[in-house]
Amino acid sequence: MEVFYFLILNNSAELQRWVEVALKEREEGKRIPFTIIEKATDEICGSTSLGSISYYDKRIEIGWSWLAKHYQGTGINFHAKFCMLSYVFDVLDWERVEIKTDNLNERAKQGLRKIGAKEEGVLRSHMQMPLDRRRDSVYFSILGGEWPKIKHSIFREISSFQYSE
Repeated sequence: MEVFYFLILNNSAELQRWVEVALKEREEGKRIPFTIIEKATDEICGSTSLGSISYYDKRIEIGWSWLAKHYQGTGINFHAKFCMLSYVFDVLDWERVEIKTDNLNERAKQGLRKIGAKEEGVLRSHMQMPLDRRRDSVYFSILGGEWPKIKHSIFREISSFQYSE
């Protein structure tokens, strides 16, 4: 499966392992994984998660995200991020969403700026990546006080979305 270059899933066995880890971490309360489905075709096109959960601080991270290559650039990730941000801020009433990405991933950084996330800084040599590469991670955030403006400007076309269980 071809996904984001920065998340290497070379075959179905690696994808299966990725899913198993996501489900294990869900059971442990470490993260909440979501499947991204293209409504028109009912096809699974990716996944994203809420994790690094701090109930005391009302802070959460959006991450562990990937999309099949042919869905990249279609707007699906934009919609998925809106749904997650809307849930965190409008339903949970939390204070902060964090998103980190590989400093080499210009597409992701541009996408995060597009959704109104503020760049906070770089953690150097932050993570071990495949092929013996050390990753510098760029941190972005959106705060609860910023959400209403972002929701009604950047996401204005889809801001009538209502979360329902």
